[in-house]
Parts: sequence; structure tokens; C-alpha cells
Amino acid sequence: MCSIFALLYPARDTQSMRPLALQQSRRQRHRGPDWSGIVIWDDVIMAHERLAIVDVEHGAQPLLSDDEQQLLAVNGEIYNHQTLRQSMPADYAWRTASDCEVILPLYRQHGAELVRQLSGMYAFVLFDRSEQPGRWLAARDPIGITPLYYGRDSDGQLMFASEMKALTEVCSSVKVFPPGHLWHQDHVAQGLPPQPWYQPAWRDYATVQADPVPAEQLRTALEQSVTRHLMSDVPYGVLLSGGLDSSIIAALAMRHAERRIEDNEQTAAWWPRLHSFAIGLEGSPDLAAAQRAAEHIGTVHHGFTYTIQEGLDALEEVIYHLETYDVTTIRAATPMFLMARKIRAMGIKMVLSGEGADEIFGGYLYFHKAPDAEQFHIETVRKLDRLHLYDCLRANKAMAAWGVEARVPFLDREFIDVAMALDPALKMARPGPDGKQRIEKQLLRAAFADLLPHDIAWRQKEQFSDGVGYGWIDTLKSHASQQVSEQQMLTARERFPYHAPESREAYFYRDIFQRLFPLRAAAETVPSGPSVACSTAEALTWDASLQQTNDPSGRAVADVHNSAAAS
Repeated sequence: MCSIFALLYPARDTQSMRPLALQQSRRQRHRGPDWSGIVIWDDVIMAHERLAIVDVEHGAQPLLSDDEQQLLAVNGEIYNHQTLRQSMPADYAWRTASDCEVILPLYRQHGAELVRQLSGMYAFVLFDRSEQPGRWLAARDPIGITPLYYGRDSDGQLMFASEMKALTEVCSSVKVFPPGHLWHQDHVAQGLPPQPWYQPAWRDYATVQADPVPAEQLRTALEQSVTRHLMSDVPYGVLLSGGLDSSIIAALAMRHAERRIEDNEQTAAWWPRLHSFAIGLEGSPDLAAAQRAAEHIGTVHHGFTYTIQEGLDALEEVIYHLETYDVTTIRAATPMFLMARKIRAMGIKMVLSGEGADEIFGGYLYFHKAPDAEQFHIETVRKLDRLHLYDCLRANKAMAAWGVEARVPFLDREFIDVAMALDPALKMARPGPDGKQRIEKQLLRAAFADLLPHDIAWRQKEQFSDGVGYGWIDTLKSHASQQVSEQQMLTARERFPYHAPESREAYFYRDIFQRLFPLRAAAETVPSGPSVACSTAEALTWDASLQQTNDPSGRAVADVHNSAAAS
């Protein structure tokens, strides 16, 4: 991961604003510790902190077009850049081998519609001075894997940044740039916010039901996605919790790790041994399962342990880097944050992770309560729509805190377009045609069972914050109860007028967030609402039992958790 900072149409002389741009960009340097760059034109300032993954020697940003009329700052990876390069004019003078540079000639060909050509995770700002006044374009990938924020200061200057902390001190308001949206000066002139460009047909249940994608396409689509995500000129690894999703990604990565993806597997990989990583409390379910999975798959495995005290000590840093007070996110992010530091210490700069499968395939235990296929599908769409505020935010920022890039093959645009167009009824944990009860994600398990140990392929869903060790969540609750008094809970709505915390644990995190960020940030950038086992608030209407609790742990669905798994 890298970071970008952009200031458009400065109200003052741009050179005089250079220190401000450098200062705000520096707040994100943990995301890109390898190099810093800044370009200043009359109408724009762009700064970039680089994590070098592709074209380590020459890919520094911001990037200039061959005629120096367009300027670009990108945070992300464009996996189909080699194919796109082949379609560019032969006389285009490439400056680097960076995957991101392809956006510049694409802009000349397609304008804002260039985003439809991209396969990857990204957030970018592009400025074009070939016309007067200069034009600009900002965009974010379909799911929001890569973060992006924007705001205006008291002079009305528009700014963009990869993290909120780079804007809150200088902007009077800050907003999350929505996934699958683009924005340019014509929209602003019409008083419009960022506009959606990614509106796939699978969002509509009736469309999917009428013409579902054959389930046989699932395996090929995911293997192709994993292969694309192995693009790298630096050592990489896989996160392997021992759960189904990460084990599938690790197994597929292992099948291609010995050859370089960059030349269609014609030459040997630069780093032929695939390393896998897990973390948990001593004796945690994840550590044991990850070890079994790694031995079967053949990775060089590293199972890290952390203590509860180390986790508690890291909470303030975690909240600072994640820029959220969401209970579920913080619970899961803390061990991930600690693991990222150890991964970077081993020289790994990129990892593949399993985020997204639970949203696509209804893997969370509350999905057992879905009343029918239509409601099941609608909830998966809702979960994907909000993923950028939760699991994508967690995986990206927890790893980026230590300069590690997390890639998520399940959230590949091409794969999602296959997986979300499958018959939703096939994804449900219901009795199948043979009368046998199906487990959550049965379709995914069956498609990849031959690559995994039987007990891993059919292991019941454990949310990451549960799987690292149940003592972690239990201690967080206990610790928060000791820190937050009954009187504080009684006056919580007075102190926190936006999204007032409903539990002592939520109050504890909110208190830390409030010390780190201005009050308005709580309402502008952080989601809130009741949840059971990571459900949306809307899904609580499915069952009376879901409405009687408000706990994001998978254990909250007590009648499903630890029930006998299908095989």
C-alpha cells in the first residue's frame, strides 16, 4: 500500500503551500516507507508515499504522462496493466514499468470511463493541464479495498488523502470517497457528489435468479483471481488463519508460487518458497488449524503468538491507524496489526488474504437465519456495499500501519461478477436435494475440498477475533468494564451526540477515538448500528433471537455456533 495527498486549485501560491502538503502526506508515511514524492503545478499539488511492490527501481510517484500534461497519484495495484499496455499507441513513451502508469494513456483514450478498463484495487487522483482551466478526475475501486477520503478547508480548497488523519487538521469537513465511484470538476460544477460507475447486474436478485452463472465456473474464476494477485517484484506471503477462506487462497497461491506471473509463468519465481502467517493467543483454535493447513499445502509456516496484555497495549495505536471505533473491527484488527509488524520484520511486503468470502457466500453464522434466497442475496449485496467500512478497512490499514500490502483475491472484480451471479439458493445453509443439512459456504467448500485437509475444508466459521482465542474478546469486555463507569454510560449520549456507544466496550473505544480525532470525524467517517455476528442492522429482522442481543461475535448466534458441521 502507498498513500496519496492531493490539493486542487490552491487558494494561495502553490510553492508556499509545499510545507503543508509535505506535512499532511508525512502523516501517512507508514503506508509507504520506501520513498516520498511531490509535484507542484499552478493548479495542483500532489504528494505520494510509496510502498514499492512493482518496478521497485523506477515506479516512484506522482507519475507524469510522456508529454507531461497529466499528473497522477495512485494507491493500489492494477493487475491487468500488461494487457492494457499492449493496447496503447505504439508511440506512447513509457517512463516506468509501474502497473499504475497505464492509467495515464487510458485517460487520453477513454477519459473518466477509463475505470471500466481496470482490474485491481486502487484509489487515484489525476490532473490534466492540457486544457485551461485544468481538469481533474478522482476514482476508487468497485469494493473500496483501497481507502480514499476527501474534504474542503475554510478556503474551499478540495483535498484528497488515503487516510482521514491527513485531512482532519486542515479540512473543516471530511468524507469517505465511496467505492465504485468517480468524480471530476463537471460534477462539482453541477453540485453533484462522487457518481457511481460500478453498477453490476447481479445487484438485482431477479436478474440473478433468471440467469444464474453455473456453479462450475467458481473454481476457475477464483484460481484466475489468485494468479493475478501474485504480481510482485518483492517477497510476498499469505495470511493463513486455518479457516476455509485463507486456506483456499494459500492453496491456490501455492500452485503458482514457483513461477513468475509477470511473464506468464515462463521463468522461475524470484522467491520460490511461499511463506504463510498466522497469529493467536497461546493455544488458540486458529494457530492449531493454520499449522495443519500449512503442512498439507506445503507453505513455510510462521505461527505467531501474542499475549492479551500486548493486545491491550496496542489498542490506541490500532484505533489511530484504523480511524474507527467500530467494535468488531478493533477486536479483529489488533492481532492483525501485531502480526503485520512481524511479517514486515521478516522482509515480506505483500500478503494475500481471505477477506470477502463471507460477504459473497453468506459465511457469517447469522446467515443461517435468512428466511429465503432473495433475502439472503440482498444481504450479501448490503455486506459488499459496506465492506469498505469494515473488513477492507481493517485488512488494509492494519497491515499498512507497518508498510505491508494486503491483497484480497475474493474481492477481485472479475471473480465477484461470477460469484455474485451464482444461484443464491445454492449458497444457503439449508438441506440440499439429498436431504442433508448444508453448512455455511457449502458451495465454496465443495469446490476446493480436494486442496485442503478434511477438517479444514469443513471447519465451522470462526470470525477472526474469535479464532485467535476466545480469551481475547472476553478480556476486552472485562477490561472495558473496569475502565468505563456506570455513570459514564448514563451520560454517553451527552458526551457523544453522534452514534452514542451502547456498551462499555464500545464506549472505551470511542473515548480513545475522541482523543485522537475531532468530534465531527465520528459522524462523518465511521459507521454505526446494531449487529449480531457481523450482521447488518436490516438482517436482525430475520429472527427474534437476533433482535435480543447486540454482539458482533460469532458466538452470539448460540444455536448455530459449534453445531455439528456437515461433511
